[in-house]
Amino acid sequence: MLAFFRVVEVGKSSRIPLSNCVQIVTIPVLINLKLLLRRPRFNLYHSIDGSRSAKISMPRKDFTVDGNVARCNRMITSLSKDGRIMEARRLFDEMRDPDVITWTSVISGFIKCGMIEEARRLFDRVDAKKNVVTWTAMVGGYIRSNKISEAEKLFHEMPNKNVVSWNTMIDGYAQNGGIDSAMYLFEKMPERNVVSWNTVVSMLAQCGRIEEARRLFDRMPERDVISWTAMIAGLSKNGRIDEARLLFDRMPERNVVSWNAMITGYSQNSRLDEALDLFEKMPERDLPSWNTMITGLIQNGDLRRARKLFNAMPKKNVISWTTMITGYVQEGESEEALKIFSRMLSTNGAKPNQGTFVSVLGACSNLAGLGEGQQIHQIVSKTVYQDSTFVVSALINMYSKSGELKTARKMFDDGMTSQRDLDLVSWNGIIAAYAHHGCGKEAISLFNEMRESGFKPDDVTYVGLISACSHAGLVEEGLKYFDELVKDKSILVREDHYACLVDLCGRAGRLKEAVDFIERLETKPSARVWGALLAGCNVHANAKIGKLAAKKLLEVEPENAGTYMLLSNIYASTGKWKEASRVRLQMKDKGLKKQPGCSWIEVSNRVHAFVVDDKSHSQSKLIYSLIRNLHSKMKKVGYEPNNVFLSDEYEEEDFSLI
Repeated sequence: MLAFFRVVEVGKSSRIPLSNCVQIVTIPVLINLKLLLRRPRFNLYHSIDGSRSAKISMPRKDFTVDGNVARCNRMITSLSKDGRIMEARRLFDEMRDPDVITWTSVISGFIKCGMIEEARRLFDRVDAKKNVVTWTAMVGGYIRSNKISEAEKLFHEMPNKNVVSWNTMIDGYAQNGGIDSAMYLFEKMPERNVVSWNTVVSMLAQCGRIEEARRLFDRMPERDVISWTAMIAGLSKNGRIDEARLLFDRMPERNVVSWNAMITGYSQNSRLDEALDLFEKMPERDLPSWNTMITGLIQNGDLRRARKLFNAMPKKNVISWTTMITGYVQEGESEEALKIFSRMLSTNGAKPNQGTFVSVLGACSNLAGLGEGQQIHQIVSKTVYQDSTFVVSALINMYSKSGELKTARKMFDDGMTSQRDLDLVSWNGIIAAYAHHGCGKEAISLFNEMRESGFKPDDVTYVGLISACSHAGLVEEGLKYFDELVKDKSILVREDHYACLVDLCGRAGRLKEAVDFIERLETKPSARVWGALLAGCNVHANAKIGKLAAKKLLEVEPENAGTYMLLSNIYASTGKWKEASRVRLQMKDKGLKKQPGCSWIEVSNRVHAFVVDDKSHSQSKLIYSLIRNLHSKMKKVGYEPNNVFLSDEYEEEDFSLI
């Protein structure tokens, strides 16, 4: 068992309170598990459409007359399936007269092992024996390798095509966003089977063209359980959940995937009670059924019921554990996430995967838990995920958030000098690390180096870069990069970018510019945008704009005590004591309380946490004595405490000591 969990001394509670004051600008966790579990659907666990991915088929029946060739074919097929492709190739080369099944088996084996170029060299040999299966396998191989143009060219060169060939190419277009090309090919098909219809119905539904999908579904000459399930999933995804339920109730037969699809649909549309009701009625459940329900609960913020269901699971896999860990991290309960990870390791069952490591390292980042992060790093180093760019970026983020910027940079530099290819995720990670530490010039230097290396920045890159400029006071540079982002039409400007720009202007005191920018936004400003503006007003004591920002923020988050506190502080800093008192009275009337600030320090592998006016620590008398002594020395050298924001709840002496 991973014994790294720290004992926290903070009164009788082991949970460090989280401050709910207005968030200024948060550099987003670069490796968000939502990326890995994005839009969880039933087909995260089961494919609803056998043609959704280009599968490489090995010949199932061998009609070869020659017994020796038939035996060799079986051996080549077996070796290829086991990934022993070079042994299969040697056996192939030793054969005097391989037949078309032999050629197809070896070519398919190379494709299955990701050796598409070697497969093509065999395919193009003058003596190669090919049939429609061989051609289709080669087309599917290119699709599998994301080489859609090569697949398209080869498909058009095919001397003969069967329905599988057409389905393979249509699915290739669908996977690569070529919806219109797929539809054009579908209309040209000389014959179609149910897989053909299922492919285009699913494709149209998933890309939002739900009316077209429904018309095609209604035209289908025959439907199977996949057809119905694909349509239900598409309707649910497009917000037509009641229509999806009507279709579900009409299904002539259902399988567990159909039930999972309907449950996911309810979860996606925030109708958890109906999802749970359907879950209870399932005639049979598999692991994905449980995982689907737990994921839905977590996505809708119901962590308590998700945990209850998780504990009741008869069996858990890595998705189950990772989903729960991610849920706790997203809810700010990172210590509980670490405990679940420890339980996962102690069960000797499911092994952590890339998503697990990314999420649990995010928990360490939130806690600034260097010790725990280092231990997890040790576990990662013994797995195949040590070279994963997502995991490496999560490690860079963890070391950065734990104050070890040099270690984070070393990890990045090691990646550049080793055989591991750094990708955009790695560059984004190190830029965000420097942004977190306020090293704006270094972040800009890395950004320029990244471009020189041939990488094109994405939306995440600009969040880190503009945030770095904001924290370092590089206002003009930040404005320049935001302008560059807006002009790049290939990148979607999102809420995080707006919040970063407002924070950039707010920190620099250019509050009027920030307000003008917000008023020009075509979308409704989010809480993060108004929060960034309010924080800037607090720093620069601008009561007029602060009042506007607080009003807008309370419209979005009426129960946020931090907003009231900041507005009260702004009034107090400008000498408007009556207004400050009135805001605090409003806060009291609403029953809102600002959670006290908290800090902690690790000594001898033990964490000691402290909150405002906290005297519960076993050595509190000694601690306060030392603080008074330090405070006395600070006064002697000219320090004057800032009591402008002093709350009525605390005596001046206590406040100045904390």
